[in-house]
Amino acid sequence: MSERLNLMSPAMLADPYPTYAALRRDAPVCQVDPGGFWAVTRHDDVIAVLKDTELFSSEGFRAATKPAWLGHNPFGDSMIVLDPPAHGRLRSLVSRAFAPAAMARLEARVRFFADDLAARLPLGEPVDWVEALAMPLPASVIGELLGLDPSLHPRFKRWTDDLTGISPVTPDMTARMEEIRTTVREAEQYMTEVLARRRREPADDMVTDLLRAQVDGESLTDAELMSFLFLLLVGGLETTVHLLSHTARQLIAHPEVHDRVRADPALIPRLVDEVLRYEPPVRSVYRVATADTELSGVRVPRGARVLVVIGSAARDEAHFPDAHRFDIDRGGATHVPFGHGVHFCLGAPLARLEARLALAALLPRVRRFTEAGPAAWRRSISVRGVTSLPLVAHPA
Repeated sequence: MSERLNLMSPAMLADPYPTYAALRRDAPVCQVDPGGFWAVTRHDDVIAVLKDTELFSSEGFRAATKPAWLGHNPFGDSMIVLDPPAHGRLRSLVSRAFAPAAMARLEARVRFFADDLAARLPLGEPVDWVEALAMPLPASVIGELLGLDPSLHPRFKRWTDDLTGISPVTPDMTARMEEIRTTVREAEQYMTEVLARRRREPADDMVTDLLRAQVDGESLTDAELMSFLFLLLVGGLETTVHLLSHTARQLIAHPEVHDRVRADPALIPRLVDEVLRYEPPVRSVYRVATADTELSGVRVPRGARVLVVIGSAARDEAHFPDAHRFDIDRGGATHVPFGHGVHFCLGAPLARLEARLALAALLPRVRRFTEAGPAAWRRSISVRGVTSLPLVAHPA
């Protein structure tokens, strides 16, 4: 491809998959805009980059999320910007918050939120799916985990939109820069108050667990706590919003799947798995090459900022026969919607739980979803999803 591809073009935001297929075939490792990242699009190369933390450092994410205009980087001390062994220490401290026992305790509350939202979903009339269910469900869950005031839930979405919208900002977008800086200050001020309150008044929530966590006598520093809360807010809200929205879109596109899963709720986990493969909420992640190397016959220079395109790897024909067909009967597929290796997403079980319980609450009530207008797509290199999804939920 002679002209450098812009991953933020309207066509790429609306449907990147034909272009990903062309890249895998003709230019599996190439530089792209914005930013001149080296995009890696084949499944085997994606796995190789994610596994090799020495050759492909997670410092790449730190660089990508801290342009000069931002000043303070809210993710600067989080796990996603660390390599082993520092990453392992931090992951050990926070992983207990996502242990099976913790998820089991949370399940009843997630079911309550899902049932309540499903019961209140307007039936037979146009509604914005994101506003009505896809955003409120994970916002309620994250609020529960952190012990946050429910009145803040609508603010969560603006915070995450701004925090995942850092990379696409160009030097001329001064107003957007100030919006994001304001969001960082506002969210950090609130998180500081949450930490101070839980130090004074411990509770049965994740913040208290994190404050008490110790490994080999070491606790989380204040900076690490703050970065983790930012990471949880973005990872726990943004990706689940998009998973729920992609699921609704696929049920609209494949009413026969809706019928099958409604008749047999045991198929819900397979539906969620195939949505994750077909439309991964995480579009790509960042790394930086620590030495000259070669991927798919292409030389990647030391210091190159590498963009690992998970959305492309998930539809690589070499690993998924008929990869562009949505098929809940695939079974046994090994895909990477939550990453791979030491950075595999700790919140994966929670995202699956929320999607599963949302569908279990909705399917008995909803006979069919249909479109009620065009979806609006997020402008982000790192995540793929919609900001609004007008649809009609037809009553059973």
